[in-house]
Amino acid sequence: MVVGDGGFEQLDKVQQGLVSRAQVAAAGMTRSCLRWRLHTKRWKVVLPGVFAMFTGDLHREQQLIAALLYGGPDARLTGAVAMTVHGFRSAPDERCVRIVVPCGRRVPSTGFVRVHRTKRPDPFARRVGTFRVASPERSVVEAARAAVDRRRVRAWVAEAVQVGHCTVEDLVRELRAAPRAGTAVLRLAIDEVIAGVRSVAEGDARALLAGSAVLPGLVWNPRLIGPAGVVLPTPDGWVAEADLAVEVDSREYHLSPEGWERTMRRHRQLAEAGALVLHFSPQQIREEPAAFVRSVERAYLTRLAASHRSRIDIVSAPRS
Repeated sequence: MVVGDGGFEQLDKVQQGLVSRAQVAAAGMTRSCLRWRLHTKRWKVVLPGVFAMFTGDLHREQQLIAALLYGGPDARLTGAVAMTVHGFRSAPDERCVRIVVPCGRRVPSTGFVRVHRTKRPDPFARRVGTFRVASPERSVVEAARAAVDRRRVRAWVAEAVQVGHCTVEDLVRELRAAPRAGTAVLRLAIDEVIAGVRSVAEGDARALLAGSAVLPGLVWNPRLIGPAGVVLPTPDGWVAEADLAVEVDSREYHLSPEGWERTMRRHRQLAEAGALVLHFSPQQIREEPAAFVRSVERAYLTRLAASHRSRIDIVSAPRS
C-alpha cells in the first residue's frame, strides 16, 4: 500500500484504506497525481469518486465505508446492513449495501450500493463505531419493505423489541410515516407483537390457532392471578375459559439445567393453580401444524366436557 503525504495516514486508519475524491482534493493531491496512482495500480477505483489505497479486494466493513463515502456526509446505512451494525442476530445476510440519502442528492445506485432517497430526516440516526446508521426502527422498516418471508420479518420485530433496540411504539411511528408500499408483512408482524407474541414460533402458533373453528381467541403472554391472589407465571398462550396454557419451548432456552428447572417450576405453579399446560417445540409447530392445532383443540374440548370452572383471572394482557 502506498499512503500519500497529504494527511492520508489518518484517513487510512479510520477509513481502512479508503478515500473519497473530495478528501483527495482537500489533502492537496493534484488530479495528475491521482491519475498516476490509478494508472500505476497503486490505487484503484471501488465506486465512482471513491478510491482504495491498495489493490486487493474489499472486505465487508470496507464495503460499508466505501458506500458511505460514495453517498456523501449525509448518507447513512439502512435496511439489513444497518441491522447488522446495530447487532441484530436475526439480520439477513444481504450482499448489497443499502444507504439512505436526502432526496436532493443525485447519487445513483451502482456496483454493490443501493441508494434510497428520503424527504424525512431520521432524528434517531446515530453513529455506531465507524458507521453512520439509520435508527433501528427505520432500519427494520426498510429491510422489511424488501422482504417477503413473514417468519423472517417476525424475527426482526421480535428481536428489536425484546433486546431493546427500539420499542413497539418506535416501530409503529416509523411505519406510519414510511411509504405504505411493501409494508403489509411488517404490519402483521407488529400487530402480533402488540398482541403479545414474543418470538417467531409464537407467531406461527398464534396464526395457526387463530384459524381454528373450535377454539376461542387466545390471549398471548397475559399476567395471571390464581386462587388466593397468587401471581402466576406468564404463559405464552392462554385459553381463559378452560385455564389452558400453550407453551412454546425452544431448545435454546433449555440448553442449561437452569433453563429446564425454570420451565418445570413454571409448569408446576400453573398446574397447582388448576391450569392444564401443553408444551410444544418450534419444530413441532412448524413441521406438524395440523397436529399442533388438533392437540390444543382436543385439550380444550376435554376441559369443557369435564365442566371445568376457571379459577384463574387475567389481570392484564397486551392490547389488541
